Formats: sequence, C-alpha cells, structure tokens
Amino acid sequence: MAVGTHGDVLPFIALGAEMARRGHGVALAAPAPFEPLARRAGLPFQPLGTVAQYDAMTRSPDLWHPRRGVRPLFDYVSGLTETTLLWLGASWSRERRGVVVASPLALGARLAQDLYDLPLATLQVMPFLIESRIAPPRLPGLPLPRFLSARFRHWLGVGADAYAIGPVALPPLNALRTRLGLAPVRRLRHWWNSPTRMLLMFPDWFTPPQRDWPAQAVQIGFPLVDRFGDAAEIPPDLAAFLDAGERPLVFTYGSAMRHGARFFETALDLCRRMGRRGVLLAPQSGQIPRDLPPGIIHLPYAPFGALLPRCAALIHHGGIGTVAQALAAGIPQLVVPVAFDHFDEGRRLAELGLGAVLSRRAFRPREAASLLDRLIGDPAVARACAAVRERMRADPDQIARACDAAEAMLSVPGLRAAS
Repeated sequence: MAVGTHGDVLPFIALGAEMARRGHGVALAAPAPFEPLARRAGLPFQPLGTVAQYDAMTRSPDLWHPRRGVRPLFDYVSGLTETTLLWLGASWSRERRGVVVASPLALGARLAQDLYDLPLATLQVMPFLIESRIAPPRLPGLPLPRFLSARFRHWLGVGADAYAIGPVALPPLNALRTRLGLAPVRRLRHWWNSPTRMLLMFPDWFTPPQRDWPAQAVQIGFPLVDRFGDAAEIPPDLAAFLDAGERPLVFTYGSAMRHGARFFETALDLCRRMGRRGVLLAPQSGQIPRDLPPGIIHLPYAPFGALLPRCAALIHHGGIGTVAQALAAGIPQLVVPVAFDHFDEGRRLAELGLGAVLSRRAFRPREAASLLDRLIGDPAVARACAAVRERMRADPDQIARACDAAEAMLSVPGLRAAS
C-alpha cells in the first residue's frame, strides 16, 4: 500500500513485481492514477481515491510551499484513510496470512495494524522522515545554521509536529480511532512507523545509521525503479536528440508539479547563457514555453536510468527518487528545493560533494550558470560522482533485499503489532 506521487509509489510497484516473480500472491493499493503502471507490471490493483482527488491535491499551489504544503497533503491523505482500512480489513479477514508493506502516508494500513493485529512493514524511501536527536533532518522552509546543536534542531522538528502537522493530520485520524475504540495518536511521525518492521530504502553512505533510530529499522539502499514508470525506453525523438550533439542539461521539477513555469523559463535562459543543450521533462501542460529554440527538447517523461548517463548534469526539485537516479548515473546535481524532503536531500548531496543547492529565489540564469560550470568542471565533484556510481553498480538490486526482509516476516510465527 502506497500513498504519494511517483517517487513514493514506484518502489511499491517494483516490490510487488519482484514478490510476484518469486511466486507470492500480491495486491497493490495506491492512488487511482497509478493503475496503468500497476497493470503493466502485472499487479492486481486497488485504487485509493479517484483521479480527480489526486489531481485536486497536486493542483493546489499550497502543496509546493515549504510550510503550507502540509494542509493539502493531509487533507488528501485523510480522505483515503477509512477506505484503505476497510479494504485491507476485508482482505485480511479472508486470508489471515501474509504481510502488508506500506508507505508512512498509508495511514489506513497502520490503523489496520492496531485494529486487526496484522504484520506490517513501513517502507520509508526518504531519510527526511527518520527522526534522530543525533542527526536530525533539514526542515523545509527553516534554514537553520549548522552550528546549532543537533538536539535543538530536533526539538524544532518536534515543534513542527505539534504546531504544523498535528493540527491538520490528527483530528480526522483520531476521530476515526475513537469510533473504532482505539486510543488517540499523539505524534503522527512516531505512530506511523510500524513497531514490527521498518524498511529504509536509502544506503548508509548517504544517510549513516544513528544509535537512536528505531530498533525495528532495517537499512537497505536506493530502489532504482524508473523502468516501472511511464515508459521503459527512451523515445526515438529523444534518442535522436541525444545523438545529435554534446551532453545536455536535464531539468525536471517532479512528476506532480503543476506550477513550474518559472523554473522552466529560467532553464531556457540558463541553457542559452551556458551555450548548452537542454532536456525539459514535465508531464503536465502549461509549464513549458512555446516555440522552444533549437537545442532544447521537451518530453512528458523519460526513464532516467537510460537518459541521465548521457547527460552533463541534472537540475531538479530534490525528490529522493530523482536524487538516486542521478547518483546511479554519476552526474552532478543542482537542487532547487520546493517543499517536504527536498531541502534535506539537497543538503546531503552538497555535504557529500555530489551537487549543490540554490533556493527558488536564487535560481536565476547568472547564479545557476556559475554554479553549474563549477559542478561540471570540478574534478573533485567528478571523482565523487564516479565513486558513487561504481558503488551503486556493485550492489544494484535493493528491491530484492527489501523483498528478502518482507519474506523474513512471513517465517516468524505470530509476528504481530506487539512484537
């Protein structure tokens, strides 16, 4: 069960496909727009909500605000919770066996664990959602200096839960829990993690494990799952474009972004200033300028695993799935963060010498060109990117490792929420 956008859902499609290949019966529940991708992977699909509900959420301008994004996100999530619980409860009562693997936003799955005592693994794709007093993540919209103590930065994160997330997310959840005879949840980001198993889909060299992480957490690695996206191969027009000249810059602002016109206008000016070709990726209409000049191509989607190794750099919002694909390709990244985990992913890339961060306000052609010239031309950045690429090539199948961890839960008799 997965709730979110492409970066949240594609790992679950990959996980389901691998589980089915191993002979398990699999069902996937996810937002309705992902049904075609699930069907293409051969997975039985249960839509969560409607396409219209998903579109309304992604169209909200507030979704892409560092602080206001909590409201439209959890309004959408709350609308799926009871339906998810009912579907999962009916499925579990019929089978009474198996394991549920769910994203943290699939609140109905965690609720079903409390209600039906079923085995659940929470799959976390981004380190931003793992709390730590020792190494707290970078909060969106709150540029704290690094000299502040880790405990103070963690305390601010707890405050964000209490004053930003809790007032939006907890009232509908706790109203439903009261109807079900369950005690209220006090802190969402603590409760939504299964007490039986957590699968962390990011490697220890990107996010070192901390001693105050939950004991049930198993750290795995990045899931490279773009082959399960909207296309498995580079389309002919993009292949011809790549063959026709030097490596281009690639620009994307995420699969769900509807308000990226300014980003892509700057991308055109940036390519012109640097004398470089560009690939603009945006699935939604109305964001790309008309009459693109020579050397610039727009596509709704392209598989990063095939595209990025043929490119000079990636300029993007900072989503974790996009970050992982550029790391696997061994190219530098410029992150222009929007909301949620984007600021944290950008910080990690910069600290590892793999990229840099520019705020949306600072993302202007002159500033971005100067930064990209440095990233692309710096031998130290090239060595760091190449080292990570080889590291990921040496251990590529993280989805298989996640399946191993889920299968291990099947072999533990009586594994339930109280474990």
